[in-house]
Amino acid sequence: MISELHVVDWRRRVQRLYAHVRDVAVEDPAAAHEYWVASRDDLLAEHPASPVLPEDRPAFTGVPVGPYDASLRFEVPLVPDPARGTPDAARLDVPTGTDGVVPFERVGRLDLPGLGALDVWALRSYGGGLFVPVKDRSPATYGGGRYLLDTIKGADLGSGPSLLPDGDATLVVDLNFAYNPSCAYDPAWACPLAPPGNTLAVELTCGELVRAAA
Repeated sequence: MISELHVVDWRRRVQRLYAHVRDVAVEDPAAAHEYWVASRDDLLAEHPASPVLPEDRPAFTGVPVGPYDASLRFEVPLVPDPARGTPDAARLDVPTGTDGVVPFERVGRLDLPGLGALDVWALRSYGGGLFVPVKDRSPATYGGGRYLLDTIKGADLGSGPSLLPDGDATLVVDLNFAYNPSCAYDPAWACPLAPPGNTLAVELTCGELVRAAA
């Protein structure tokens, strides 16, 4: 049985993992990615709070991951949604089995050159945080979409140096760090899926996959 302390430890480890990734990626994003892949595999294989089902763990040898592609790393401005904070703001209500309905509000978008745009969602309940899922057209990726940023749970690739009170807010968006949601391993999980504004009309064979890309 997964205890509350197991979940706390999982969150703590994920936070440390992403803190190290942010530090290393300043000079060597590919090395940061290599560390992330190995650390994610260790957590999924061995941690009591892993979403990988206990009966699947003996055969678990790691998640298929695409090779690092430096062209898929961006630092882009967060373009504010003009309706944010108003009754007209776009909302995403996600029903879960344990936490009721989890509310998100669209607060902006990230424009990725040559790929399209991704909506940025803010959690409008306890803890707050930003959430950026992504779905693509590759048959090798999880059909419901993957996650790039989920800051309330520690998945945070950082912000650029221009994140200043009088400047444009920027976020680091590296598609190589797209990871599978927990429901990809255990159907008992209820995961937010990528809405239309988080769907790219391209195949992305980077990040965590559900099977090796052809």
